[in-house]
Amino acid sequence: MNTKGLARPDLLRLGERPELGVVPEKMHAFCVRQDRFGEPENAWQREVIPVPEIGPKDVLIYTMATGINYNNVWASLGYPVDVIADRQKKGEPEDFHAGGSDCTGIVWAIGKDVKNVEIGDEVVIHSGWWEPDDPWVLSGKDPMLAPSTRIWGYQTNYGSYCQFSKAQSHQCQPKPKHLTWEEASCYMLTASTAYRMLMGWPPNVVEKDSVVLVWGAAGGLGSMALQIVSAFGGRPVAVISDPGKRQFCLDRGAIGVVNRNDFDHWGPMPDTTSKEWGSWIKEARAFGKKIWEVVGERENPKIVFEHPGESTLPTSDFVCDIGGMVVICAGTTGFNITMDLRYHWMMQKRFQGSHLANDQQAKAVNDLVIAKKVDPCLSETFTFDQIGKAHQLMHENRHPFGNMACLVNSPEKGKGRS
Repeated sequence: MNTKGLARPDLLRLGERPELGVVPEKMHAFCVRQDRFGEPENAWQREVIPVPEIGPKDVLIYTMATGINYNNVWASLGYPVDVIADRQKKGEPEDFHAGGSDCTGIVWAIGKDVKNVEIGDEVVIHSGWWEPDDPWVLSGKDPMLAPSTRIWGYQTNYGSYCQFSKAQSHQCQPKPKHLTWEEASCYMLTASTAYRMLMGWPPNVVEKDSVVLVWGAAGGLGSMALQIVSAFGGRPVAVISDPGKRQFCLDRGAIGVVNRNDFDHWGPMPDTTSKEWGSWIKEARAFGKKIWEVVGERENPKIVFEHPGESTLPTSDFVCDIGGMVVICAGTTGFNITMDLRYHWMMQKRFQGSHLANDQQAKAVNDLVIAKKVDPCLSETFTFDQIGKAHQLMHENRHPFGNMACLVNSPEKGKGRS
């Protein structure tokens, strides 16, 4: 794999840039192996691994910076999925996971069938990956519902923690010119996921004046949701756990905040025939009244933007408006759920799972970033060798507001604007 026909170097220093299109035999990468599953700061280790070959519709990206996402906390733990074993069952030979699902960089090599990007293009990568010959995809249906769909850099190998990342060409979107490498690296997974959750499930989409309840509003996913709701004229209500996060959320479009620590009914809902349920429903109603107080009228959320899952979902479904939607993309507090179905079916609410984003949705949210209607909310930038530390902070919920990034080939912060 060498578009210049020159001899391939064995290994480049991180940040060393050969002639455009020249690809080394090996590369630096942060990897997890099964015998290291556990705390992220120990599981993620820097290694030298082979640069992967690319297929006819693939691209190789000279990675400038990477974002940090919770899915690769899971990868380091080996739970809820051992991604290495899962890929080996599909016939892939590698005994390591070189992860990373948020990437910006330079297109360094392209497969023979690639038409949408050229070598030298500066791009960001969205994390929707699927088999090119999947009949569902070829039929023109939503690729995110295809049997072969995976999360790039989590369920696939050679993600953005590699000096050279391997992706499919359709994943490429133009890098916003006003952003640094680290800013461009940190938003696409959370922003595209949030966009699909909020705009991908008609008729339950954000409209002018829609009230939208956003859980974890100061985090990477929530901060994207606040801005997307605002961009479409909605009224986002931020749920936080620390009063210090209030101003951050207001600055990103929230019309007000609700502090979840003012309530103590979180967790699985008690049985509806028990005495405990009476206390639970009292607290759930008080939470709903707090939303009305923020909105300034007795209006319930048309959309509840969920991702904590087990501890919050009973309340989310209860406060959701008639005909509204609870949309969920994760279960960071647990995967078992309870809800009072009487309030669900009689008020004809919708409980919708959502996962990543397709190409059109990724383009739509990237266009919002290019138009400066959505900011990446980069909170902190780490070095390449701090990838494990960044995941550990996220695992312990000690990470800063917004999104985090790590430099890869970019030599220092502040580079990449044009």
